[in-house]
Amino acid sequence: MLTIDLRGKRAVVAGVADDAGYGFAIAKALAEAGATVCLGTWPPALGILQTMLKRGKLDAALALSDGGKLAFERIYPLDVNFDVGADMPAELRSSKRYRDQGDVSIQGLADKLVADFGPQCLDIVVHSLANAPEVKKPLVETSRLGYLAAIAASTFSLTSMVSRLGPLCRPGSAFLSLSYLAAERVVPGYGGGMSSAKAALESDTRTLAWEAGRKWSTRVNVISAGLLASRAATAIGDIQKLIERYRRLSPLPEALVASEVALAAAFLCSPLASGITGTTLHVDKGYHVMGVAGD
Repeated sequence: MLTIDLRGKRAVVAGVADDAGYGFAIAKALAEAGATVCLGTWPPALGILQTMLKRGKLDAALALSDGGKLAFERIYPLDVNFDVGADMPAELRSSKRYRDQGDVSIQGLADKLVADFGPQCLDIVVHSLANAPEVKKPLVETSRLGYLAAIAASTFSLTSMVSRLGPLCRPGSAFLSLSYLAAERVVPGYGGGMSSAKAALESDTRTLAWEAGRKWSTRVNVISAGLLASRAATAIGDIQKLIERYRRLSPLPEALVASEVALAAAFLCSPLASGITGTTLHVDKGYHVMGVAGD
């Protein structure tokens, strides 16, 4: 039987703060396939996540199909707005949610991984994060700073992660990020530069695939996922109404669930996808192929 086998592989999933989004679902799918999983979590959300884990609030979501329970190997504080610790403003570094976390930059994550596991310790890196401070503003009302903030947090962070974590990756490793149809089509309400950031993310994936492939024998892909009622998606607007529209108009007229994206992610990060890189894979029940409303 052909199965996804990630035994002996170590993954880092950046952008997990609860059990509601694609990041958590991907982390769980990787663990189901046998990988050990570390998380990178935004420092202001880290305490909440650790408390939920400690109090058993996520036990049901952590249950694995073999009767076991998903246990994260490490949970690292990570703020992808900063490439190195020196980039952080002093006032932020000394703030309540950052001062005891050490270096929370992308390079700080790399340094902690090397300290914990050695120099070549990674097989899978998942970039499951995005942020735009002005996402509710139409593009024509978005400020320059808001637009650049969306690009920095949602797009350049992948480039920085490939640059700084690539040297830690073993040959045959994989990077994966998450995009959305707004990279290709107009989605009213998905503003603040986020549509531009997702388009740049997909473009950068192709260039990074060439560079990382030649430098470290590492693959880089992106999944363009359909809508999910996660906390982040509520920024788009009436998310339940949009999800119902997707369900009604898609070739497969049913709601997308997080596990479907997670299984596709596990495949792309596995040796079964060893010939796939630089690719944008749509996992949205086929909604992206529609030109006019089917009804």
